[in-house]
Amino acid sequence: MMMPPSNAAVPQPHDPALALSRTMAAIHQRGWCDGTGGNFSCVLSHEPLQLLMAPSGVHKGQVQPHDLIQVDGSGQVVQGNGKASAETALHLAIVRCCQAGAVLHTHSQAGTLLSQWALEQAGADTQQPASAGQLELADLEMLKGLEGITTHATRVNLPVLANDQNLDRLSQRAAPLLPDAPQGLLIGGHGLYAWGRDLSTAERHLEILEFLLEQRWRQLLLRALSGRTAQPQG
Repeated sequence: MMMPPSNAAVPQPHDPALALSRTMAAIHQRGWCDGTGGNFSCVLSHEPLQLLMAPSGVHKGQVQPHDLIQVDGSGQVVQGNGKASAETALHLAIVRCCQAGAVLHTHSQAGTLLSQWALEQAGADTQQPASAGQLELADLEMLKGLEGITTHATRVNLPVLANDQNLDRLSQRAAPLLPDAPQGLLIGGHGLYAWGRDLSTAERHLEILEFLLEQRWRQLLLRALSGRTAQPQG
């Protein structure tokens, strides 16, 4: 039996570090954070603000509870070994604007593809950080998995922002969009951020949004194929 390092605390049944580690492993198994992609956090304390999260540059499917780091409200590491991801700034913005208890960021194929498509549909220049758009998700039963939605006969608009390596600037642009967002935000060519009042709720919202994104690109593909087959043969 593998024992934890002598300087690591033994995870307890309801230890947030154990829960976050297991959540990351499950998300990796779904193919939503290959390699070092993605980043994940949960709130340990709102006052003062402190996050538990994966360090930057590690394989998210292999992170053990003792590998996680704790960062403060300015994004500085206060406990653990490793560097905080630059994306910590956006995690902190989401927590502050939405009173979220956890933020999960994935790099799925559907999220990455549709984030670029939505910006192109909006006539946005994907190379310009100020570019923005939205992605409509409508009329699907799975929408009811998002907090506050009680019927399939509805539609939500997922905000989409162009990618920006300046995460402070990206976070400032995201902030006014977050309160009305359907527990999710897309970054162009990058992927999905999903959140919830706690880790379990955030994971549910992530699964729901990833399902809806998968449906959306398949709908677009079917429509394109239908249009092609409907063309007269000459």
